[in-house]
Amino acid sequence: MMNSDVKTGLIFGLIIAAGLGVLGMVFSTLDQDAQSTTTFTEINPLEKIDKSGFKKAPDLRGIAHYLNTTPEELSRDMEDKVILYDIWTYSCINCIRTLPYITAWDDKYSEQGLLIIGVHSPEFEFEKDPENVKIANEKHGIEYPVVMDNDMETWKAFENRYWPRKYISDHEGFIKYDHIGEGGYQESEKVIQQLLKERSIALGIEMSSTSSLVDVEEFQHSMFRTPELYFGYHFAQNRNHLGSEEGFQPGKIVTYSQPEKIDLHKFYPVGEWKNYEDSMELVSKTGTIELLYNAKEVNIVTENSGMLEIFLDGKPLSAEYAGSDITDGNTLQVSKAGLYNIISKDTSSSHNIEIKVKGAGFQIFTFTFG
Repeated sequence: MMNSDVKTGLIFGLIIAAGLGVLGMVFSTLDQDAQSTTTFTEINPLEKIDKSGFKKAPDLRGIAHYLNTTPEELSRDMEDKVILYDIWTYSCINCIRTLPYITAWDDKYSEQGLLIIGVHSPEFEFEKDPENVKIANEKHGIEYPVVMDNDMETWKAFENRYWPRKYISDHEGFIKYDHIGEGGYQESEKVIQQLLKERSIALGIEMSSTSSLVDVEEFQHSMFRTPELYFGYHFAQNRNHLGSEEGFQPGKIVTYSQPEKIDLHKFYPVGEWKNYEDSMELVSKTGTIELLYNAKEVNIVTENSGMLEIFLDGKPLSAEYAGSDITDGNTLQVSKAGLYNIISKDTSSSHNIEIKVKGAGFQIFTFTFG
């Protein structure tokens, strides 16, 4: 005969098992609901759509220059169009990585009612020069309109704080989609397709439907990589990665000495460098920049002329690691203001990079990594 303690234990165990079974069914149902959720719900274009919850795209404001268009032409082109507003700047590597998708969408959908407007909102002073932006447009195959938002008035009208950022509005001007940074390309294109479908039905226009998406290889970031490093004392506030003991000295010419040791994720200028809000300028005829980084890609943003000789772990940069802008052994001649890719590798790793600079007046703004 079973004693009372054993009976009690069995009964208690059965109650617990039954409870766990019920909880399991509940959580299983919750998981299924979560998996069925989508970020962009397709709407039947034949139904009247309530747009009261959507904001209208603001007017373009304070535009200094119109590239690939005129104010009058752009105003006409915007009527009844699905519009993708791409807020970018040409020396931002994250912006540049999105451009193959945006130019492909322009090729594929411009005749179906999509208008892409590049809103060029500069981070640095040299990016306000229309000639520099024209060169960038040609380099990246940008044929759609680009408006130069030099005073950041359109940026502010969108209440934006990021590069890059994509807003997509429907043919009535309501913003239906918003994406910050890189990625989300398939989702973005599906939104474009859906809004073009809505437009064609609303306007009674025949449109060839397609569900295929552009085929562009997406850049794969390193999981652990050095963050963006700023050479300007104002830009570097609260994220100082200058390792030199001399530190930032606003507005002054500083003689930076050779460091005794190099710390990861910090840069070390050597020689005489003038400290600006957004950059450092080499004052001496020669100078050096040292850095211990972790990434598979290294880029620099520079202005003015200079001859750069690149060394990796104490040896001249080899073809195995040479970036796309290295054209002559381990040297790089910079002249035009903008972004230069100096290191490119398929896999991420840690290295000590040394850049020997010849040319007083050479100016450097940032290191960026991938």
